[in-house]
Amino acid sequence: MRKLPIGIQSFVRIREENFYYVDKTHFIRMLVDEGGGYYFLSRPRRFGKSLFLDTLRQAFLAREDLFKGLYLENNWDWSVKYPVIKISFGAGAYKNLEELEHTKDVILRNQARDHDVKLEEKYAKDKFMELIYKLYKKYNQKVVILIDEYDKPILDNIEDAEIAMQMRESLKSFYSVIKDADEFLKFVFITGVTKFSKVSIFSGLNNLRDITLIPEYGSVCGYTQNELEEVFKDRLDGVNIEEIKLWYNGYSWLSEKVYNPFDVLLYLQEKIFRPYWFETGTPTFLIKLLIQNKVSMPNLEKLEIGEEIVESFDVDRMYPETLLFQTGYLTIVERKQRGQSIKYILDWPNLEVKMSFSNHILNTYLRDLRIKEKELDKIYESLEKSDMRKMEKSIKSFFASIPNEWYRKSEIEKYEGFYASVFYAYITALGMDVKVEDCTNTEKVDMVVKMGEKCYIFEFKVVRKKSEKGNALRQIKEKKYHEKYVNKSEEIYLIGIEFGKEERNIVSFEYEKL
Repeated sequence: MRKLPIGIQSFVRIREENFYYVDKTHFIRMLVDEGGGYYFLSRPRRFGKSLFLDTLRQAFLAREDLFKGLYLENNWDWSVKYPVIKISFGAGAYKNLEELEHTKDVILRNQARDHDVKLEEKYAKDKFMELIYKLYKKYNQKVVILIDEYDKPILDNIEDAEIAMQMRESLKSFYSVIKDADEFLKFVFITGVTKFSKVSIFSGLNNLRDITLIPEYGSVCGYTQNELEEVFKDRLDGVNIEEIKLWYNGYSWLSEKVYNPFDVLLYLQEKIFRPYWFETGTPTFLIKLLIQNKVSMPNLEKLEIGEEIVESFDVDRMYPETLLFQTGYLTIVERKQRGQSIKYILDWPNLEVKMSFSNHILNTYLRDLRIKEKELDKIYESLEKSDMRKMEKSIKSFFASIPNEWYRKSEIEKYEGFYASVFYAYITALGMDVKVEDCTNTEKVDMVVKMGEKCYIFEFKVVRKKSEKGNALRQIKEKKYHEKYVNKSEEIYLIGIEFGKEERNIVSFEYEKL
């Protein structure tokens, strides 16, 4: 049995030390055959970008011995070796411009040392050009440039717009060398988490092809279902394939769905379903952005947005939907052509992300996490036993536990989506089967929760006066929301929940069993 390459980004080590390897080398052949030579790829963290970049590096270095038994072994010209410049900003954190400039200088000096050339220019941009030219002259061969985590210095400072912009301008100047060095270059591949507009960071690189949403490259990173079952076959005895699919599969870039490799490898090691990927980086900034923009959590399911929102990101123009997609918390489930425009439908990729994100939302609102855990247990029990009064009491207790300072600093109670967002987070944090805005033959139901043969239909309202109470349950009955579920569930419960803005809590909780 081979070893699991958890956290290993070195293609050499994987091939030489008997680790599992999912063969992605046919993508290298595809990239070179296209003939463009300049490529960009955006993927979430821990998705295998660095490993793919290192695989590219070894191919251009003509390390034929590493590719035995892989697709590229018989589909590559191993007689030609290219000089490769590999730049990665993945290590450490960048707190200021000085640290970034120092890192650029260290990277270039190390690359020059490895090729036994001497750099004489003072500034990083000039040193970069000098290195390219001297390698081209020394080897009498065009140069390959591979850039990993190109955006990390900016993302490290995403909450400080001034420093982030300084980082962006510094990197923009540095990357502009690629355009000026075109005649000396064979191949360029740039990768990172986010996709900044070309104008903001790759100005002038008009021949840079973005393959992020090209279907043919949709599985260049991540494991497909077939790859999981074939490569890791000897590790899957006793594994529930449908459950691992529910937890970790579901990421899509307009092709077949893929797994996050980090999740798969850790699960195969531990054989315990846990949010491995989510735990490596909590989305604190994203949640702040959602709250600031008053984005309702239920609306993140089946979220329809335009092409410009999916692809448009910059320090001074940040849409939470864009960041949620690019960082891997939402994924594409459908692409629609509307006349001359393109629309994308986004949703949670899998149970890990949906449940963990909701859990983190709840953690954001509470000081004492013990309260949350107790109330989550009670919510689950209330659904299991159909104890509606217990559910009402638990929800009231949670809202009462939110510190007043949260309301003061964010004015969260002033947008109606807040109350539905918290309730939605409560249910999804339990990993329940939840649907929001589910269409019936009349209108859309706010929320439907399935638990075995039981179906709970929820309608939410925010009221300002006591005289407004009672409309939530009345609407469910008048619109006959339940009819869609009559033949699909043994027990159906209609629940109308109304929140008071002044009370900042439930003021009416009505239910009826059909």
